[in-house]
Amino acid sequence: MMQFYKKRDFGTFISDSFTFFKLYGKNYFKNYILINGLLLILLVVVIMFGFGEIFSQIFSSNLAGQSYYFESYFQDNFGMLIATGILTFILYLALMIINYLYPVFYMKRISQGETKIGADQILGDFKNNLGKIFILCLGVVFIIIPLMFVVLGISAFLMFIIIGFFLFLFFIPVIFNMLNFLMFDYFNTKRGFFESLSYAIRAQFSYPNGREKSPFWKYWGATVIVILILYVISTVFSFIPMLYFQGAILTTPTDGNFEQNPFEGTAGIIFFIISGISTIVSLFLANLLYVNTGLMYYDSRTDLHQKVGLAEIETIGINE
Repeated sequence: MMQFYKKRDFGTFISDSFTFFKLYGKNYFKNYILINGLLLILLVVVIMFGFGEIFSQIFSSNLAGQSYYFESYFQDNFGMLIATGILTFILYLALMIINYLYPVFYMKRISQGETKIGADQILGDFKNNLGKIFILCLGVVFIIIPLMFVVLGISAFLMFIIIGFFLFLFFIPVIFNMLNFLMFDYFNTKRGFFESLSYAIRAQFSYPNGREKSPFWKYWGATVIVILILYVISTVFSFIPMLYFQGAILTTPTDGNFEQNPFEGTAGIIFFIISGISTIVSLFLANLLYVNTGLMYYDSRTDLHQKVGLAEIETIGINE
């Protein structure tokens, strides 16, 4: 069994993230698929048949001298486009809520000593915390996201003097860690949203006892390394549909003076299937990043390290 509430260094965060999946990966992803599978399929289908049609119309626009072909299509199908957009937003929102909170509830149960966790237990955690989830969503949408846009906007503006590029890369891991610390603390304690937000910010720079070295750089560095690992892997999968798309454009036969739409027929179906698989793979891989941040949160809870250690010693004594 993995020990969660303990001090970890930079390298241990990464190695323990892989160890977590070695120990619990089969059960973890089994429940993940049971809970998330239908949403993933629906999202891919909507993107394939909804936005696939939109892409098709974009590439078919202005054919045969029709200057406002796409504009006409948009006006004639305004209701369908709005409905597709709303459905996609709802599915994506539900998917993001489950993707972010599933690791929180799963790791919480594992850290409490459970070994085999069922999908019904995780669903029960979602159901029992609906009120807190609603408050969290409001806080993220109306407080965190606006502040995030301000910080990243300033960084983007400063890119004109180069330093903004480095600030942008610097702030992304910090913001990601703070957001995940907020969720882990909010659902692992009885603190309210603003109390957990305060803790999430303070925990990036110091431990609760205030006597130990700041954990900032090891948190930031571990997140950057995992992001780079996932970026390399995700790029391989995203490169495949892009390569296929470029090939479809170059090899599609022409009719008259314009190219045929590469999204039509079998080529379009294959492109969106590959894109859908790439999206699903990226979502699965993101769990490594969430677990990595979860281990950081348990590292930050030094107030519980000694208590958990003593409890484990007492358990060993009883078993003997």
